[in-house]
Formats: sequence, C-alpha cells, structure tokens
Amino acid sequence: MASNPGSDAALGTQISMHLGSPRVKKLSLTEQEVFYMNCRAAYLTIFKSSLENIISKDQLYLAHNIWSDISIPSRHRRTTALQHAGRNPSQKTINKYWTPQTAKLNFDDFCIILSKEEPTSKAELLKSFKQLDVNDDGSILHSDLYKYLTKRGEKMTQEEVNAVINLADVNADGKFDYIKFCELYMTTSEQCLKTTLERLEADRKLRRQQFGSHMEGSPERDQSPAPKQSPRIIRKDDQETFANKGDTSHSLLSTTRKFKTSVSFTITMSANSNQDSKLTEPNLKDWQCAQSKGCFFLEEDGEVISHQYKMHIPQRSVLYLTIKPLNLSQIEGKCSPWLSVDTALYILKENEDQAEPQLMCFTELQNREVFGWTGELGPGIYWLIPSTTGCRLRKEIKPVTEEAQLVYRDETGELFLTSEFRSTLSEIFEVIDLDGNGLISLEEYNFFELRTSGEKCDEDAWAVCRENFDTKKNELTKQGFMDLHLMEANDREGDPLDLWVTLHSMGYNKALQLTEACPFIINIYAEKCKPKIKAVHMEACSGQLERAICKSVLDRSDAKVMDGYENIIVHTCNYDTWITSIIENKTYNFLQSDDKVIIHINNELSKNCVNNRGLNIFAVEVAPRSTMVCQHVMPLNEQQEWIYYCVYSLIS
Repeated sequence: MASNPGSDAALGTQISMHLGSPRVKKLSLTEQEVFYMNCRAAYLTIFKSSLENIISKDQLYLAHNIWSDISIPSRHRRTTALQHAGRNPSQKTINKYWTPQTAKLNFDDFCIILSKEEPTSKAELLKSFKQLDVNDDGSILHSDLYKYLTKRGEKMTQEEVNAVINLADVNADGKFDYIKFCELYMTTSEQCLKTTLERLEADRKLRRQQFGSHMEGSPERDQSPAPKQSPRIIRKDDQETFANKGDTSHSLLSTTRKFKTSVSFTITMSANSNQDSKLTEPNLKDWQCAQSKGCFFLEEDGEVISHQYKMHIPQRSVLYLTIKPLNLSQIEGKCSPWLSVDTALYILKENEDQAEPQLMCFTELQNREVFGWTGELGPGIYWLIPSTTGCRLRKEIKPVTEEAQLVYRDETGELFLTSEFRSTLSEIFEVIDLDGNGLISLEEYNFFELRTSGEKCDEDAWAVCRENFDTKKNELTKQGFMDLHLMEANDREGDPLDLWVTLHSMGYNKALQLTEACPFIINIYAEKCKPKIKAVHMEACSGQLERAICKSVLDRSDAKVMDGYENIIVHTCNYDTWITSIIENKTYNFLQSDDKVIIHINNELSKNCVNNRGLNIFAVEVAPRSTMVCQHVMPLNEQQEWIYYCVYSLIS
C-alpha cells in the first residue's frame, strides 16, 4: 500500500513492507544456481532425498528456517529484524503456504515458496531505516526503534526487539547503527555459497560411500536450477534432463521407445455440442440473491490462483448458482477478450464428522459464457471453489514490447496519472470490489495487497489510509484508490517500477491489456432463504479443487484399465463443453516405498482441440495410491466438429 511518508504509522508500515514484502524477480543463471543449491542444502538437512515430501506445517517451518540459516550469518540468525527481511518466517508467513487444505508439499513446491520469500536489497533496507533517522547520522534511538517495531507494521514482541538492541556490534550509546547492521547483513554471499557447496559435496560423498558410483546418475545429481511444478510434467524439451535420472538411459518421449501397455480414447464432438445440456434459468421472481466477484490469476509457471469462498444456507432450499467471466469493457457494445475463458464452480459441504468437505455438485451446464447448476441443498456451510480448465487462460505467446506511459508531468512539474492508466486502475477497482458496492473495504483491499505484494494491511495502516485518502463509511472510494497510486508514483519521484509490479501481478501486460487474468462474478439465488457468500482465501487452484475434479470424473467416467496392470486406470469424462481425463494409480507395496508410474500421453491425432498442458505429447508421474488430473481438452473452434483422440502408454 502506498502510504503517507509524513505519518508515524505510515513509516512503520513502509518499513514492514520493505523488509517483509516477498518480491519475485527473474534471476540470472548464477543467482538461480545459488538459490537452488541453498534450497537443496536446506531440504537435505531434514530429508534423505529431495524426492521426499513435506507432510506437516512444522516440517515446512523447520526447512524454511534451515534455509534462512544457510543464507545469513550465524551470529544474527535469531534477530527478529531478519523475520521482516523474509529470512526467518513468522507463523503468518507459514500459514500462507500451509493451509487447512494442504496435505503435502514436494521439493519443487518448496523452491517456489522460497522464490516468493526473497530478501530485500541493501538499498531498500537503508532507505527504510533512514526514514526513522531523525538526526541523519546513520543511527536510530533505541526508544524510537522499539516504538516502531512494536507498534507498526508486522509487530514484534518486546523480547524480539531486545534481541536486536542487544547485538553488541551494531548498538552503542542507546543507538542502533543501521548502516553497520545492513553491511553485516549483506556481506555473506560468498560465505553462504561456500558453505552450501561444502554441505552438498559432503552429502554426495556419503551417498557414494553407501551406494557406490551409481549414485552419480541418481536424482540427487540433477543440478538444474529451475524449480518445477508438481506433479512432474515431462515435455519433449526435458528429454535429456529426465533421461539422466534413475536407471533411465533413453528419452521417455522417444517415439521409438516400446511401451509396456497402452489404452486409447476416441470421442467425436459436433459443433456447438453443448446444446443438449444448455443451462435453463428458473423463474427467479421472489428468490433472494447473494453475489460476489473474484478473479483467476495466471502465475509464471502456469498455475492458476483464484479467490475461494464460503456460502451459508440457513435452511433447505432450491438454489440456482452461476459463474461467468466479468465484462469490464467501458465501451458500450465491446466485450472483454477473456469472456471466452471457461469457468466452473465446485460446491463442497463442510461436515463436522469428516476431515474433507464433501463434493455436492458443480456448475456443469452452460448458456453462452454462463455456467450454472440448479438443485436443492440443505442448511449448512459450503465451500465454493472456482475453477477454469486452463485451456483458454494461457500465457501470452507474443509479449508486448512497447510500454504504455503511466504518469506524466505538466508544465509546472506536477505529477499526474495518464488517462490510460486511470482507466486500468478503474478496471482493477471494479475487480477487487468483491461485493460490488462501489467501495473497497479493508478485507477487499487485503486480497489486492496479498496479490500484489504478498502482505496484508493492518488496522493501523488502514486508519492512515482513511486519514489521507477519500473514503466513505470507512471504505476506500475509487478516487481514493487513484490518489493512493498517485502518491506511490510521487514517492518514487515518477518512477513507475512499483506501479508495473502491481499491474503485472493483476494480469496486465505492457500495453495495459488484461491478458493473464480472468475476473468473474458468482450469483447465488435461493427460493426459500437468504444465502450469504464471503471470500475467505486466495489460493492456487489445486489440492481441494483437484480432489473435487477427480471425484466428479470418477462418478461418471469412461474407465479403461491398463492391460496387465489392473491398478493403473485412465478415466475420461465428456462434459459436452470439455473433456477431462484423470489417471488413478492404486498400486501400493508396503515393502517398496516408491510405486509411482510414468504415463506417456499422445494427443497428436486429435483435431480442432486444445488442452491445458499446451502440448500434444507429454508425460506425467502418478504417485502410488493417488489420482491426478491428467488433462482438460476443449475445442479450438466451437463452431466446428472436434475429435479427441488420445493414447495413454505406461512407461514405468
């Protein structure tokens, strides 16, 4: 949040933001290698192999802290100033990545988490501390430091602040020498790399002693610096890398390789094939309605993030639920380009006697861009999990190179937002105004903050915001939202860097086009009661959603068993509008810990089809006793016939 530099509260918040904001940037190759080795060293301190999973919040906390230990000087590891630097995670940070729906995380997930928790630079640290340096002498009075760190931003305890004040080499005469602190903090890069290399080399030597030279080709020898998403998707470009893993000596995707067994599916779909399952709206006269907006955001690795909701139904009633893309075009008659993105809503009921919510239904029927469901639900609390297949919400193929202008100065030198940028901010305001009342509440603003900076705005900072920007009923107006970003531009003396971080996080490209996000709107109509809906999370569309999709497919799919491997089953479900396939691996041998299988998928003979992987040929790993979504497939052109022809082959 942009803040008023003249306010004590804003200063505290600004320091907290600079020290704690998890900024993700594109690393050079050398930086990636260092980062990846640090991740591996931390992971292997706890686990025997990077193939093992993190199965508890405590393990994630411990692994994150060990990574912190690798990356900072030992004499400063316990200083909680480093918590604000993203190097010693608070419970709040851990809770962001380990939610009640999280069952496990793998090494790739761990790398992605740490990439989002990158520490700040020396210049940013100095700039943040300097705002508290009232005498401009490179130091801060202990009394001032205590006040800011315990009262503003992400608050520290008295004991934590004392730990900072008691550091002998950066404190003297009742003052904290922040320049010396920053120098000490930033001078250990070479030492960190050396320590990490020594740890990894010692680990390799130990494994070679135990298992012989074969370990040179083991999974732990892979030095690829780029974190990969899970489950592992093997592309043609990955042939050489993956072939060096384990005992595999040839490309997994080689067309000449002999598969153990295969099954195939063929489904022919006519043009506009969803006509038979068209959504019909009931007579909604006298029905009560609840509504909320939200958005799908496309991450760099192709993962989709979205709002998730809870719905309260006070009594049994017939419901009509819909979800559709939100048209933000301010030009009459012009439609937003993302209206072709498919959307769905999975409804799960919370039960006290069950650990997992129970899938009740999902919005399967379609009428143009609207997907909906009609039926009866009993009283209770329900999860509403939005979903998109990813077939049409894709990364830009040809990125825009020319950058739009966001700010300008008039003849007097005063800074203003350009009309194009103001129009974009107006769109963003409409998206984050979840309840559609024309104002932004603290809760709504915090979803925006989590998306753009990874942090939340607390009550104190929100009070400063209300004092300095236009508000109504304690909520931020559109004009206040505009002025907030103008202040942010002024704080940077017209440099639009931070503004672009916000825009890219919200899915906009350099031409101010919304290309990597899809806003949507949910409507709930109830015949006999007043429904309620509330956004509660903004998370990856995985975990609970994946289980819900698998359950919906298993309930009605065409299943084929791999010949000779009765525990490997491919399920394909035709929803008229799209096709989903999942792979089930029932294999489990208590004498063997790794019963995963690798399935090769070939879509080359499909016609007029697009899948969410973006590849005609790929392979996936399926863990033992698990079910995973393999792919979603949709027509490229709905006005033409499309043929789904896919061959699933067992590699290992």
